[in-house]
Amino acid sequence: MKRNLRIILAISSLALAALACQAVTGGDGNTAVPPSNTDVVPVNPDDTDSPTIPTRSATQSGSGNVLLSDDFSSAQWGTGTDTDSAVEYANEALQFIVFTKNYFVWSTPNAKDYQNVHMEVTVLNNGTDSTTGFGLMCHQQASSKSSFYYLAMTPAGEYAIAKATAEQSDVFLTNNDQWASSDLIAKDAASYRVGADCASNGALTLYVDGQQIASISDVSYTNGGVAVFAWSGEEATKTDVSFDDFLMSELP
Repeated sequence: MKRNLRIILAISSLALAALACQAVTGGDGNTAVPPSNTDVVPVNPDDTDSPTIPTRSATQSGSGNVLLSDDFSSAQWGTGTDTDSAVEYANEALQFIVFTKNYFVWSTPNAKDYQNVHMEVTVLNNGTDSTTGFGLMCHQQASSKSSFYYLAMTPAGEYAIAKATAEQSDVFLTNNDQWASSDLIAKDAASYRVGADCASNGALTLYVDGQQIASISDVSYTNGGVAVFAWSGEEATKTDVSFDDFLMSELP
């Protein structure tokens, strides 16, 4: 399956919306998969109310110097809206609404490159489909915004750690290039605390609500940009999540 990418970048506090035409594939989908043929686009939540949900404490591996902390109370990340999706600030969070099926959209806080980082963010479930994919991106290459790692989960309890490469199909590095299920991921929860380690030695680790879900090693990229993303399902009827309380620190 392929996904079309819509990129929302924040550079020097200015939002820049760009369309990437490269389609990539992220493994075969199972019954609860977000589409591998996904388009990325921001959605405008002007009239959408996001629930206020307490943030859970993360117990993941980040314990170094804080590199970036944002409660989304002021504009810093890239935003934009079109007929496929909207990414906008709403209720002191960054809300993603995706109108198009199988569409992948991300937003970045800046144009900096990072390495050896731990990230975590609270994802609020605004009644989204259980096949909605969301999570964190790291090591996005400056030379090609279509090359990066992404660590994804769905409210259905599925997950994947994947590599995107410009002009190539995506590869799910976990579970033989397939979505996998984990009993550690609560089904259709009101919110999730999603974490990721992107280590300089190639280790990539996904956490959900303080529990390690999967870890894999790949040394294709060792530094780059970071982002949050949402990914609508192939048969999506509602794709609506909000991101809050982002934290990035150096790995020990």
